[in-house]
Amino acid sequence: MAPKLLCFLIISVLVAYYIYRPLPENVEEGWKVMIADSFLRSLGHLGSLSELLGLGHYMDVMMLYTDFDFTPPTSDENITVTDTTFNKVPVRLYVPKKKSNKLRRAVIFIHGGGWCIGSPAMKTYDRLTRWTVERLDAIVVSVDYRLAPKYHFPVPFEDSYAVVKFFLQKEVLTEYGVDPNRICIAGDSAGGNLAAAVTQQLQDDAEVDIRPKIQALIYPALQPLDLDTPSYRDNGHMPILSKSLMVKFWSEYFTSDKSLFNAMSSNSLKLTESSHLFPFLYWPALLPEKMKKIHTYSHSLQSRTPEFAKKYPGILDPRAAPLLVDDAKLSRLPQTYILTCMYDVLRDDGVIYAQRLRKAGVEVTHDQYDTFHGAMTFVAFPTDLSIGHTMTDRYLNWLNEKL
Repeated sequence: MAPKLLCFLIISVLVAYYIYRPLPENVEEGWKVMIADSFLRSLGHLGSLSELLGLGHYMDVMMLYTDFDFTPPTSDENITVTDTTFNKVPVRLYVPKKKSNKLRRAVIFIHGGGWCIGSPAMKTYDRLTRWTVERLDAIVVSVDYRLAPKYHFPVPFEDSYAVVKFFLQKEVLTEYGVDPNRICIAGDSAGGNLAAAVTQQLQDDAEVDIRPKIQALIYPALQPLDLDTPSYRDNGHMPILSKSLMVKFWSEYFTSDKSLFNAMSSNSLKLTESSHLFPFLYWPALLPEKMKKIHTYSHSLQSRTPEFAKKYPGILDPRAAPLLVDDAKLSRLPQTYILTCMYDVLRDDGVIYAQRLRKAGVEVTHDQYDTFHGAMTFVAFPTDLSIGHTMTDRYLNWLNEKL
């Protein structure tokens, strides 16, 4: 009996040690965050082992999270849910069943997952979408773009753009009873990146007559060139989305060439002051003092940006890096909602975009929460975070008010 008890205690201690991570004191329900994080880290470790043994790609293992969270298109008494295609791109379409005597609002939502994992068919996104339909009595189009590393940039962008451009046609909006003046493009994380890029590109597309009224960007990733901002420095080892994982996502978006991953990890892609794009990312001039703290901007002695930009031009393409556009283009963007998290490597991307949009004259609502990346998707057992519900309510209230 004693040896079994000892083994049980040792295993319990090891499990507790693996799950436990020190968190900031103001983070609520930290143990739930630890559970979610330990699951994702386990997949990451398996992915690394799989690559080391030559059994498969890291992202193939991470994709198991998407498969685990799958739910089929299930209609209920209030919503008709169907998997279909718009312009040959898969989408999951949510349409209210209740008849309306007026044109409805619409939200085009682009899911996150680092351009490498994720799907509209995940329970987390299905749940958010249903809440959106119910709260707004709106039609929701959830885009199922092709994923890296099988499909690198610009394929995920092109798929998302194709869906949006198709849906914005007058005859399509008429078919679904959508008010052309009440359309939103939204997305979270990598989906926030795609939503921002799509909204920018629409401004210059002469073939598009109808453009979104608003855009909503939830903890978006907006640039791959400076991965040494204060939020990357402070939160590089925080739960859910570490710096190393974000670097994997960014590099795989462009290529499976490990040299780009290494360059991003060492931050040797940082723009030099001689670049005309430098002011768009220079965080000492764009972040509020409380976020800069004691951090100082470090200049790369030898930037390798030209080398990789020539090989992988996507890293300087606004369709991948929406922060790399000038203020004149930003000034033409619609009213914007940006949500960021204090303990998220991507925090500063969203904060800088909010600052630049305001400077360009765009009305911006910026909400920031003392939590981690992805918290808005943790609204079900066993990681049902109260702050996730708060964030979701605030986001949906903003949509309801502005759309």
